[in-house]
Amino acid sequence: MGDFMQGLVTNYDLHTHSTASDGVYTPAELVARAASAGIKVLALTDHDTTAGLAEAEAAARETGIRLISGVEISTTWQHKTLHVVGLNIDAEHALLQAGLQQLDAIRTERASEMGRRLEKAGIPGILEAAEALAGKGMLTRTHFAHCIASLGLAVDVRDVFNRYLTAGKPGYVSTRWADLDTAIAWIRAAGGVAVLAHPQRYQLTGSWLRRLLGEFREMGGAGLEVLSGTAPPGDVQSSTALAMRFDLLASCGSDFHGPDECWPKLGRLPALPAGLNPVWHAFENPGTATRDAQ
Repeated sequence: MGDFMQGLVTNYDLHTHSTASDGVYTPAELVARAASAGIKVLALTDHDTTAGLAEAEAAARETGIRLISGVEISTTWQHKTLHVVGLNIDAEHALLQAGLQQLDAIRTERASEMGRRLEKAGIPGILEAAEALAGKGMLTRTHFAHCIASLGLAVDVRDVFNRYLTAGKPGYVSTRWADLDTAIAWIRAAGGVAVLAHPQRYQLTGSWLRRLLGEFREMGGAGLEVLSGTAPPGDVQSSTALAMRFDLLASCGSDFHGPDECWPKLGRLPALPAGLNPVWHAFENPGTATRDAQ
């Protein structure tokens, strides 16, 4: 497999964000920091946009990093929001871009309603502040969170989510995203590999998680994020077992957004557990969607 060898996983980070969505660094800055951290293969997977990929690719050529074109798509399954990472996509594919435009419209509508609700809760001008912080990037809840934290209304961004932006809190807006099977179809049409991101974060029971992965596989999903950010050993063990049970490729990603303490760092991922088929095998062998014998 050339440079793509299992065991060198700290050289891979297949889930990161830039200012094109809710990351702190521009795509070029992210690539530079990834290079400094020793990463050899990086995927930029901004939320519901591929706007940062051209800049990241140009920076990757200068640093020698291999950039994997990616995106993290917001989906809805059984009234639950799930994130699906598309890896090795054709970022210009018409069907994918049409779908992302639909999600952009949904995000704009959600942001407007969040602003209205937060203003009603005593935080005036928060929508305008979040828009200014996002600049030309995708407007997300994280932008609202940073603005609220800067007002001293919470300890940090994570505290803002707990106080204002999760279900039952003043700024929470229930949102219907793309159907899971639809998002997977967009990724596959664009030649990419669909990977279920951070499966342990959805707080599903074991039976529901198994049901999800069974349907995900039937829909054309091919990968599972076994190593995700700072996932504890128990979560990694559980995800490893699920990847094997459902014959899914194993992915790894920091879900890096920035240097804040609440975000994992670049280049800090351990090796994938033995017996898994790394998702990057599919990049060299298009059509690979099952575990190969190691």
